[in-house]
Amino acid sequence: MPEQKAVITAVRPDSIAAELGINPGDVLVAINGEPVPDLIVYRYLCAGENLEVEIEKPGGERWLMEIEKDYDEDLGLEFAAPTFDGLRHCSNKCLFCFVDQMPRGLRPGLYIKDDDYRYSFLHGNFITLTNLKPRDWEYIFRWHLSPLYISVHTTNPRLRRRLLGNQRGGEIMVQLKKLAAAGIQMHTQIVLCPGLNDGPELERTVKDLSSLYPAVQSIAVVPVGLTSRRENLFPLRRVTPEEAAAIVNRIAAWQAGFRHRFGCGLVYGADELYLLANLQLPPAPYYDDFPQTENGVGLTRLFLDDFAAALANLNRHEIRTRRVVIATGTLAAPLLAGLVQEATAKAGNLEARVVPVTNLFFGPQVTVAGLLTGQDLLSGLKEAAPWIREKEGVILIPGVMLKRDAPVFLDDLTPKMLAAELGVEVEVVPATGKGLVEGMLTRGK
Repeated sequence: MPEQKAVITAVRPDSIAAELGINPGDVLVAINGEPVPDLIVYRYLCAGENLEVEIEKPGGERWLMEIEKDYDEDLGLEFAAPTFDGLRHCSNKCLFCFVDQMPRGLRPGLYIKDDDYRYSFLHGNFITLTNLKPRDWEYIFRWHLSPLYISVHTTNPRLRRRLLGNQRGGEIMVQLKKLAAAGIQMHTQIVLCPGLNDGPELERTVKDLSSLYPAVQSIAVVPVGLTSRRENLFPLRRVTPEEAAAIVNRIAAWQAGFRHRFGCGLVYGADELYLLANLQLPPAPYYDDFPQTENGVGLTRLFLDDFAAALANLNRHEIRTRRVVIATGTLAAPLLAGLVQEATAKAGNLEARVVPVTNLFFGPQVTVAGLLTGQDLLSGLKEAAPWIREKEGVILIPGVMLKRDAPVFLDDLTPKMLAAELGVEVEVVPATGKGLVEGMLTRGK
């Protein structure tokens, strides 16, 4: 494997680095004599007032520069990725791995199985701790990587080894206690697989994790996600609506006990459980400080409250006549239909439809909007397109359907291509309540 280097991709104008003649293409070799493997170490080492920075120029020339600066003042360097020594890949063979359920032919980045503790600290990615070596533990403790986001699934050693397909999976409680003793805070998740880690096993896991409070700051219960591409994989099934309702009720009971003991709910159900069971989403206090929105826990409540506030604050003179189709997954469609009724009642001149789009690419059991492809939308919106064209209306799609850094769907179609195929305008709106209100009522011609 070729050596990984901290190649500088950009230098901020008027920064310390720019004044010193550091350029894109240069390599950051060391700060204060220490190698810089990633953005975490870079930020820690740059915090001081007196630095010795070693740079390697493209021709191989080494520069050693002594820098005096204000505490926490940044050097102004940017890098292509947060880790300069590569990405730690997953060593597990999880029974429910979503990547294993994906068809071939998508862009390569979608098949990467990462399990890098540094991305957990920087971006909230969930890790299993099964690939940590002694030097990794030393790194975590030295740089105090807190909080970390950890996929637990079960605290039963034998069952966790089976779920993860890794003999090291059974060490989880020892590892969590080790992190807690070092003052590392943790946000944990349980991907619930019916018949495996539910029932008494779920009770055990929640009890074990709660024993580590306050080091364990949150426990999320998330239903397993399954596609139709499970040939030759372990026979898993989805959580049923009845099971989802029972889990929600059990979480409510746990929360009541934890609020009495700890002053917080600690364990939270994923939004999908409530939508699947056709239950009302809990109010904001249920989620405390919303510790796991990126994991689909409380995101819908934030959306609903944001929608209500945006609609209430909307000035009537800002409202424009609009014909709109809102494309979404089948899970959230009933909820969005109710919001459209609220908006129509206030606007009067709004014509809007919610179109639940079936996921043909991953299978109809995948019901969230973020996993719809461009081809799914093309198929699901064909019948609505003529109604849109009648009044030069627009199709609204949430930004969550697109790649974060580029306007492309999972299958590399773009909104422009979708619009051209359907013969209507397609508008991308933020996946927020305010974004939906503005898309429906204030962006018309």
